[in-house]
Amino acid sequence: MNDSQYNIVAEDLLLAVEEAIEDSGVDIDYEGVGGLLTLTFKNGTKVIINKQAPLKEIWVATKFNGHHFACIDGVWIDKRGGDEFWAFLSKAVSIQAETELTLAAE
Repeated sequence: MNDSQYNIVAEDLLLAVEEAIEDSGVDIDYEGVGGLLTLTFKNGTKVIINKQAPLKEIWVATKFNGHHFACIDGVWIDKRGGDEFWAFLSKAVSIQAETELTLAAE
């Protein structure tokens, strides 16, 4: 994947997260600026998702830990645990929002 392709798929992913949060019906604030998306929950915790263009990765920081995702065959996979991005994000957001939530790209 070249830099241009990475930027397109990474920006699409961040936009899809914003749309999934909006469609979830759960009160989660989000703000996206320059490749950085911050989700803020009622309890004050945050999930931060950001592009790491030099590495062609997406990094996700939760209140528990951080994970690095690489796009493999069109799917973002956690380099440490092997989790798929949306499954990981759904679990992390459910914990921090204190309600069961399943997020997915439309």
